[in-house]
Amino acid sequence: MSNERMTAAVTRSGLTLEQLARKADVDPKTVQRWLAGRTPHPRHRYTIAALVGESEEFLWPGARRRPADALGAAAELVSAHPHRTDLNADRWWDFFKTAGAQIDLLGYTLYFLPHQHPQLVELLLDKCEQGCRVRVALADPQSEHVQRRDAEEHEAITLVPRIRSTLDAFQPLLDCPNADLRFQDAPLYNSVFRFDDQMLVTPHLYATPGRSAPLLHLRRLGPNGIFSRFSAHFEGIWSDSRPIDPDRPATPIRAGT
Repeated sequence: MSNERMTAAVTRSGLTLEQLARKADVDPKTVQRWLAGRTPHPRHRYTIAALVGESEEFLWPGARRRPADALGAAAELVSAHPHRTDLNADRWWDFFKTAGAQIDLLGYTLYFLPHQHPQLVELLLDKCEQGCRVRVALADPQSEHVQRRDAEEHEAITLVPRIRSTLDAFQPLLDCPNADLRFQDAPLYNSVFRFDDQMLVTPHLYATPGRSAPLLHLRRLGPNGIFSRFSAHFEGIWSDSRPIDPDRPATPIRAGT
């Protein structure tokens, strides 16, 4: 089985096979065998990972012959940012573009996504046509948790208008066979953005808008890591959510009710 992670990393690095072979002090045919699925020796793994800007654990999961639970707590953590906005819009767009099988989006409003990327819905529709599964979970505008969060944040634009704005943008997805949009009614724990085996997570803080909350970038290496814990978080909320009625998607609570 070919090593797709290494192939993608080499492509992103801009290095040719000949350049990579020369820097690793091996024959180009050896690099081809690595790309075809053979695992390099430890000294070569270290060199290649440094050249393409990836970790050994990501390029060759399990190469060190340790069980997944022994990889270390930080093995799946690619990077951490003090604020969600520290990850620029181009990087977010790359995650959406490279996902091919599964895109899961969980948040209260997801308001920033369609506004940050005007062509996002068009891209998601194309992904769905190619067989990608897209799931979107927004906060139910009628939820008491939404009201409480509004009271905490004191934002100029409250949550319900932001939810409705996202629904307006995502309206074409409601009729797309491979897309599923739902309302969830859970306290604001973590926002999750999954793109195949990569994930962005926002652990929410009290009275802090999502844009100012921390952001974690995770890559799945095995079945028992941090990635799987947040994936289970998404699935738990998803299973308890309700489908959005395309004819009557949102009826917000009135103040005082």
